[in-house]
Formats: sequence, structure tokens, C-alpha cells
Amino acid sequence: MKKVMMLVQSAYNGEIFREGKVYVIQDETAARWHASGIAKIVEDQDTQD
Repeated sequence: MKKVMMLVQSAYNGEIFREGKVYVIQDETAARWHASGIAKIVEDQDTQD
């Protein structure tokens, strides 16, 4: 599981993920989202919960 900060708003598994918020998602999904530019993988000290 990885923490990501959303760069855009998106729907995922029936939930709305808001731009600028941090969410925990599967590693594979986090890598795809990071590569496509819709989210940024963040370290624990960078989160703004």
C-alpha cells in the first residue's frame, strides 16, 4: 500500500478522491497514477492528513 496525493479529482472504487488530499491505495494503482500524472506518491512526513 502506498500513500498518494491526488493532483486531480477522480472516482476510485465508488469513492471520490479529491485533488490535494492524501489517500492510501494499492502499489500497482499508485504506480499507474503516478506515471499518468493524476497523483504523486508521498512519504509519511509529506502527508497532510
